[in-house]
Amino acid sequence: MTQAIERLAQLHGVADSFVDYRGESRDVSLETRTAILNAMGVLVAGDESAQKYIAQLETAAWTHLAPPVLTSTVGERITVPIATPRSLGARTLEWTIKLENGQQRHGVMSLSQLEVLEHADVEGREYSRLAAPLPELPPGDHRVALTLDTGLSTDVRVVVAPQRCFEPPAITQGRKLWGLAVQLYTLRSQRNWGMGDFRDLRELIEAAAPRGCAIIGLNPLHALMPGNPAHVSPYSPSSRLFLNVLYISVEDVEELAQNEPLRAFVASAGFQSRLRALREPTQVNYVDVAAAKFEVLQQLYAQFRTRHLQTSSPRAAAFRAFVEAGGDPLMLHATYDALDAHWRLQGPQYWGWPSWPEEYRDPTSLAVNRFMRERQEDIEYFLYLQWLAHEQLRAAQGRARELGMAIGLYGDVAVGANSAGSETWSNHRLYLQDASVGAPPDPLALKGQDWGIPPQHPQELKTQQYRPFTDLIRNNMQAVGGLRLDHVMTLYRLWWVPRGLSSKEGAYVHYPLDDLMRILALESQRQRCLVIGEDLGTVPEAMLRAMERYGAYHYKVLLFEQRDNGEFKAPSDYVQHALATVTTHDLPTLRAWWEARDVALREALDLYPSDAMRAEARQVRERERVELLLALDRARVWRWRRGDPLPPYAPALSRAVHAFLGLSNANIAMVQLEDLIGMTEPVNVPGTDGEYPNWRRKITVDTAEIFASPDAQHILEGLHMARQGRNPNQD
Repeated sequence: MTQAIERLAQLHGVADSFVDYRGESRDVSLETRTAILNAMGVLVAGDESAQKYIAQLETAAWTHLAPPVLTSTVGERITVPIATPRSLGARTLEWTIKLENGQQRHGVMSLSQLEVLEHADVEGREYSRLAAPLPELPPGDHRVALTLDTGLSTDVRVVVAPQRCFEPPAITQGRKLWGLAVQLYTLRSQRNWGMGDFRDLRELIEAAAPRGCAIIGLNPLHALMPGNPAHVSPYSPSSRLFLNVLYISVEDVEELAQNEPLRAFVASAGFQSRLRALREPTQVNYVDVAAAKFEVLQQLYAQFRTRHLQTSSPRAAAFRAFVEAGGDPLMLHATYDALDAHWRLQGPQYWGWPSWPEEYRDPTSLAVNRFMRERQEDIEYFLYLQWLAHEQLRAAQGRARELGMAIGLYGDVAVGANSAGSETWSNHRLYLQDASVGAPPDPLALKGQDWGIPPQHPQELKTQQYRPFTDLIRNNMQAVGGLRLDHVMTLYRLWWVPRGLSSKEGAYVHYPLDDLMRILALESQRQRCLVIGEDLGTVPEAMLRAMERYGAYHYKVLLFEQRDNGEFKAPSDYVQHALATVTTHDLPTLRAWWEARDVALREALDLYPSDAMRAEARQVRERERVELLLALDRARVWRWRRGDPLPPYAPALSRAVHAFLGLSNANIAMVQLEDLIGMTEPVNVPGTDGEYPNWRRKITVDTAEIFASPDAQHILEGLHMARQGRNPNQD
C-alpha cells in the first residue's frame, strides 16, 4: 500500500520531501500525501484503490489523441505527440492551424512517416505514440485542429512564446530607475472618502514624477467583496481578474458632474462631515467607506442607465465594448457580486457561495441562469463599477507615462483567491476546497502559514489549456507597466495544507513551470509589461533558472541580502535584473526594524514558538544593525566604526540606507512611502489574523505633506543621485 500511494502521489506532483529554511531535508509523511490526494478527489482507501487510480492515469495518457495544450519558444521545433490505437488502422493525420491573427494553415501527413516515440498495451489494445511535427509558428496563441482519417479528432492550444519577457527601453539603454511602493488604501488626502483612491494615486504620480520617479509599486488591487467590505486582505481577494471598486474616485465619475442634485448632496455639510470622520482615523473603516461610496455610486448608475444606456450614447458604447471584451469571466464576476449582495441581505448565514442554496453554487445552473435574466440591472451595476475602476486605473497609468515615467505603475498579483469568492465560484473544477495554500515554517512565521486560499488543481489547469492563467496575467497587465507576482514559486510549486492538518504538516505540489513561464513571457511582450517575481525565502534552483532564462526580474530585499556570516552584500553584488527594496509590506518599516519594534510586537502577539527563539531574534537584530552600519561605511554613504555607539534612528540614516540601495547593481530600486516619514506601524504581520489590524493602517500624513517634507526630499534626492551613479555622501 505504501509504495502504491507514494507512486500515486508522485504522479500527481506531490513531493515526498523538501528542504526547510535552515537547509535541512524534511520528509513528508504518508498521511499528508494521502490527504493531498484526497483533496484532489483521488480517494485512496487502500492498495487496491491506489493501483486502480494509477491504472486510470496510465490509460488516460494513451486514450487521448493529443494533449490539450502545448507551449514552445520561438525557434524551437514544435511536435504534437499523437496517441493512436493500432486497431483503428489510421493512415493519415489532417491538421489545420488557426493563427492568432486569424490566418490559417492546413496540411496532411502520413502516419507511417512519423517518428515513433513509444508503444504500449492499454486494456488489451495496442497503442503507438507518434511525433507529429508542425510548421514554424510566430509568437502567439494558436489553435490546432487534428483529425485522423478514421474520424477521431481533437483541438490543441499551442502557445509560442518569445525568448524573454519584456524589458523597458529605458533599462535596456542603461538607465538605473527608482520608484515608490505604496499600499493604495493607506494614502491620505484632504478630499478622499476615508481610503486612498485612484485620484490619490494620480496625485502621487504627479508629485513623484518631477523628482525622477520612474515607477509606482502598488499592493494587489484585486476585487474584494462589495457585499462584505469587512473582508479587507488584498491577498485573499474575491477575484484576481478584476478590481476593487472601493478604489473608485467618486468625484471623478462623469455622471456626478451631470447630476446637480447629487453634487449638492455630496457637498452638503452632513455628508462632508461624514467624509471627514472617515478621513481622520489612523485605520481605514472599510465598512463605512463602502456605505458612503455605494450610496452615491448606485445613484450614478441609475443616471448612467437613463442618460446613456437608454439613448445608446458614445459613453454607453464604450461601456458595452468593455463588457464584451471582459467576456464570460467578467459577466460571471458581476453575477457573483449581485448574488452575494442578494444573499447577504437574507441573513448572516450567507457569507459566500459555499453557504448559498445548492442550486446557486454552480454558475451553470438553471437557478443562476434565471437570476441573470431576472436581475439584469443588479448585475449591470457591478459591471458599471468594474468599468469605472478600470478606466480610472488606466487614466492613472496614462498620466504616469505622460509625465515621463519609464514604467509607471506596477501591479501585484496575489498567490490565490478566497475560497468563498467569485474566482473560485466561477471555476469549481479548478479550485480545491479540502486544502489551502500556505508556507512551511520560516524566520517570519516559525509556526508555518496557512493563508486559507484554495489551491488550483495542476492537472485541471492543463485540461483547461492554461486559459485561467492566461486570463489572470492578461487582465492584470492591462493598465500597468510592470507586474509583480507574489510568491513567484507558485509557478513551480505550492505548499498545500490539507484540511485538518497544521501548516507545518503540509507538502509541496508541483506545477508546469516552463509552460506557465512561456505564457507569462508571451503576455509580457504582447502588453509591454515588465515581470517581477517575488522570490524570497527558500527558492528552488529550477525557479531561479526559469527566471533567468525567461527574463523575469528578481525581487531583492536589502534586509535579507546577507551572506552566511551575516555581512550585508555590497551594492556591487546585487543582481542586475532585479527590483531591490529595503523592506516590504510583510516586514517592519525601516525605522521599526532599526528600533526592533517588530520584535517587540511579535513578542506581544506570541508569535515566537519558544523563549529561546525570542531571545535569539533580539540577539540577531543587534548583530544585523552592526553589520548594516559596517556595510554603509564600506559603501561610503555613512561613517561608522565597529565599537562606536549605535546611532538612533534619524532621517539621515534612512537617506544613507536608500542611497546604499540606489548604488546597487539592481536595475530598479524602490522606497516604501512610509520610510520617507519614519513610520513604525507595520502594514501586515505575517502569521496573524485578528490579533493585529492587517491591511488597515493609514499613512500618518497627506501625500502633499510627505513631498513638502525636507527630510523626505533629502531621502529622495539621495536615492536619485545614487541611481545616477553618484555617491550622495561625497557629492
